[in-house]
Amino acid sequence: MNKVGIWGDLGNGYYRNPVLFGDYPDPDAIRVGDTYYMTSSEMNYMGMRILASKDLVNWQFVGKIYDRLPGKEYETMERYGRGSWAPSIRYHNGEFYVYFCTPEEGLFLAKAADPAGEWTLTHIKKIAGWEDPCPYWDKQGRAWLSRSELGAGAIFLHRMSDDGTELLDEGKVIFRGDGAEGSKWYDHADGGVMLLFPQGGTSMGWQMALRAPTMDGPFEAKRICKQGETWINGPHQGALLDTPDGEWWFLHFSKCGVAGRVVYLEPVTWVDGWPRIGEATDEPHCGQPVWMHKKPSLPEQPICCTPTSDDFSSDKLGLQWMWNHNPVDDRWQTGTGELRLKGNAEEVDILAVRNVLTQRLIGASGYVTVKVSAKDLELGQQAGLVAMGRDPFLYSVTKTEEGLWVTIDYKGDIALKRPACYPGIEEEWQHKLFKGPFQVEEMYLRFSIQNLVELRLAYSLDGKEFTYLRHDAFMSECPWRGARIGLLTYKGNGWAAFSDFKYIHDGPCGR
Repeated sequence: MNKVGIWGDLGNGYYRNPVLFGDYPDPDAIRVGDTYYMTSSEMNYMGMRILASKDLVNWQFVGKIYDRLPGKEYETMERYGRGSWAPSIRYHNGEFYVYFCTPEEGLFLAKAADPAGEWTLTHIKKIAGWEDPCPYWDKQGRAWLSRSELGAGAIFLHRMSDDGTELLDEGKVIFRGDGAEGSKWYDHADGGVMLLFPQGGTSMGWQMALRAPTMDGPFEAKRICKQGETWINGPHQGALLDTPDGEWWFLHFSKCGVAGRVVYLEPVTWVDGWPRIGEATDEPHCGQPVWMHKKPSLPEQPICCTPTSDDFSSDKLGLQWMWNHNPVDDRWQTGTGELRLKGNAEEVDILAVRNVLTQRLIGASGYVTVKVSAKDLELGQQAGLVAMGRDPFLYSVTKTEEGLWVTIDYKGDIALKRPACYPGIEEEWQHKLFKGPFQVEEMYLRFSIQNLVELRLAYSLDGKEFTYLRHDAFMSECPWRGARIGLLTYKGNGWAAFSDFKYIHDGPCGR
C-alpha cells in the first residue's frame, strides 16, 4: 500500500497539511518515549479511537477506549452530536488517562496500562453542561482539572484527588473570554505552568496561551496563532508536543465542511517564553498555519493512517469501523467474510436505525464499493450504503416479488438538488425504486465521492463492470462533525450480508 498521498507525507522529507485529512474533532496527543498517541471527540459514534505515530505525520489506529456509553438515549438514537466531546490524553505513573465529558451525562475517566489494550471507563461525576476537561499533576503530585462550560466562554479549575479519580471542590474561574474552551495543561520551561486553549469559535477562532509560576497564578495571556493570511479557519484546539531532540510541534483541527474537522501539524518556535505556532506574522508572539513544511526530525515511519478495506473475517471489527450510537449486539455478526446485520421492521427513519456501521471520510475524493446479499432479506427490506449527515442519503437494494431494485432514499429534494448544508425547508422522506428489477440475489453498490461533497452512484452485477446512474447526490455534515459513510439495513426483520468492502481515497496514506 502506498503511504504517500496528496495530503500528509509527500515522501520527500516534507509534508502537506492536513496531515490527517479525516474527521478527528478536538484532537489531543502526547509523547510517551518515542511514540505519539492521539485521540479525538467521537460524539455519538462508538467509541473514541487511539492513534499512534512515530513521526507526527503518519498515523494508524491502535486501540479504542469503549464500545458503548451509559444512558437510554444512546439506545434510542437520541444523542446525535452529543456523546464524547473534546478529550484530553495524559500519561501519569505508568498509566494512560483520557478524560472527556458528554454534555448531558458529565465527566468520564478512562485508564489503561497499554493504549492498544483494554481500557476501564469510570463515570466520575454526573452533571450536565460541562465540556473539555484536562488534568494536570504539579511538582508536588497534586492533581488538578480544568474544564469549560457548555457554549464556551469560561475556563474553570478544580482540585482533584492525587490519583485523578475524584473532584475535591466546585471549581473556580481562571479565565473568561470569547468562546474560551478546550484547555490543555503543560509544564513550562521556566518551571511554571502553561495552559493552551482556543477562542473565537471553530470558524473564526485563534489560539491562546496562559502562563503562571504556579497553579495559583497570576496568569499572563498571549495570542499565539491566528488564521492570518491563510485560508485555514480556526485554527482550533489541539496538542503541544516535543521531540526527543527538542523540536516543538502543534497538532490542531480546522473545520472543513463535509470532510469534518481535519488535522494540521504546525512547527512551533519559542519567542520570549511563548510558543509561537506556525510561521511568523505581524504579531511577535503569534503565528499562522503552514501549508507545507519539512517533516519533524524523527525516524521515518511508513504506516498507514487508516485501512482501506475490511474482509470481515474476524469476530472483531477493524478499528476504522464505528457504530452510530450503542449497537444491538445480537443483531450483527462477522467472522465468515461477511458483515451480517439484522433489520427491524419498526425502524423506518434512517436516523432511527440501530446498528449503522460507519467510517469517517478520508481525503477529498475516492470511491466506496460493497457487495450486498439480499438472500435473507424480507420483501420490502432494504440494505446498502448510507452517507450519514444531517440529511442522510441511502443508496440500497430493495427486495421485491419481481426481484432486486436499486433504490435511493433521501429527505425531500434537498440531497439531490443542492448540498444539504444549504438552508432549506424540512422535507419528508422520499423513497424511489430507481433501477430494476434484477433477477439476482446480490449486487455491488458504489459511492464515487468527488470534491468532498458530491456523490455519483453506480451498481454492478459482477463487481467488475459498473453502471452509473444519471442521478447525483450530495453529502451533508453530521452535527458538530463531517459526513460519514456506512452500511445499514431497515424496513424488514431479515438479515443483510455485506462483503468485498473497499474504500479507496486520495487522503494521506490511502492512494
